Amino acid sequence: MTGKRFADRPEPDEYWQNERRRRARPSLASAIGEVVKMNFVQNFCTVLEPMLRRVVSEEVENGLQRIIPSYTRSNSLRIKALVPTTMQLKFRKPLTLPIFTGTKILDEDGDHLEIYLVDPDNHHGSSFSCALKLQILVVDGDFPSTSNAIWTSEEFEKNIVKERRGKRPLLAGDVSVTMREGVVSLGDIELTDNSSWIRSRKFRIAARVVQGSTPGVVVREAMTEAFVVKDHRGELYKKHHPPMLEDDVWRLEKIGKDGAFHKKLASNKIKTVQDFLKLSVVNESKLRNILGIGMSDKMWEVTIRHARTCVLVSKLYISRGPNHTIFLNSICQVVKAVINGETFAGKDFATINKAYIQKLIGQAYQNWDTLEVVDGLPNNTLRLTQGDMVDQYPSNHIMTATMYDGRVFPTSPATNLAFVSNRDHVGLVGSALFFEPVEAYNFSESSSEGELAAPHKFITH
Repeated sequence: MTGKRFADRPEPDEYWQNERRRRARPSLASAIGEVVKMNFVQNFCTVLEPMLRRVVSEEVENGLQRIIPSYTRSNSLRIKALVPTTMQLKFRKPLTLPIFTGTKILDEDGDHLEIYLVDPDNHHGSSFSCALKLQILVVDGDFPSTSNAIWTSEEFEKNIVKERRGKRPLLAGDVSVTMREGVVSLGDIELTDNSSWIRSRKFRIAARVVQGSTPGVVVREAMTEAFVVKDHRGELYKKHHPPMLEDDVWRLEKIGKDGAFHKKLASNKIKTVQDFLKLSVVNESKLRNILGIGMSDKMWEVTIRHARTCVLVSKLYISRGPNHTIFLNSICQVVKAVINGETFAGKDFATINKAYIQKLIGQAYQNWDTLEVVDGLPNNTLRLTQGDMVDQYPSNHIMTATMYDGRVFPTSPATNLAFVSNRDHVGLVGSALFFEPVEAYNFSESSSEGELAAPHKFITH
């Protein structure tokens, strides 16, 4: 029995190896204790670190004050250092109004909108060196409540107007741009919906910096004035004030697009405002007959008054014959006539046989497309020798003048061109690009006598 017990006892080396393994394995309690100790030390250091930093900072500052008495750091400077720099985005110019859906949004000069960065402290532009990414969007016209209001980014966000459900994005086009050196010009942008569906019935175009692109700098948003956006269909039927010669005739008051009057005029080859005015000069009664009894006298007065606000260009139309040459403006009014070598201008037309001159005007009207077209005004300053006009026109006499074939023909008193004489010469003051009025005779069949036509302003194109 004794021999067997000794055989089962492990060798001494094996015993100590097993004992070392047993002691090397940590118990659960010891592991938890170690974790608690580490957490305590870490938490203690986290709490202690700010205290140590503050103490060290105060001691360093006190030491500097003892060494350099003039060294100070006021509380105001400390607070100012914590306040971020504030900048302001602004639109350079107001918008062109009215604004319709689907049309380009431009400034008052007809150019693309321009945004610049300004420093509110000195109200001057800022050449901020970093590139800024801007977002162009639409906000409610009632925001902000006053012109000098200061808003938060949260208030601005709440007033952004999104498209209606099922509609296209409200603002289309170049709605993301990058500003460099403190200025950027937008591309084509347009609104796709009218503003009638929101409470204020007005929109504003706004620009803001994309979040996160200007760390340490606060940039306030830019906003235009509030404006109404009308449906594009309204623009299609809009009347022009004043109308242009090349405008469709339905742009005149009381003539609706595709309406009865429009169709009657179109069937008689009166398609533009110029066509309408020419016939009103040559044969007003015929024009009234074309429009028919549906156009009352009151309606006619509104239409013809609107048509006569048209701005005439400086083109002159020349009709030549065996013994005559007549010069007409763009609506067939006679400006000058040369008959049998004698020149007539202004009130000189009263001496011409009305039936004869009316016949010449009718011929010119019938052959309008074949007439010679010339510029009615010189494009430079005219200077005349004393012998040309000093005897006829006294010093500082105000008059209009036309020029044909290198010759100057004064016509009648006006307000913006002057022949000023002195002992050596007579000069035409200023550039002769504009003159008002050039008196033209209207030999309409509806008039018993030739009448001076209402003056028009001639503009050189």
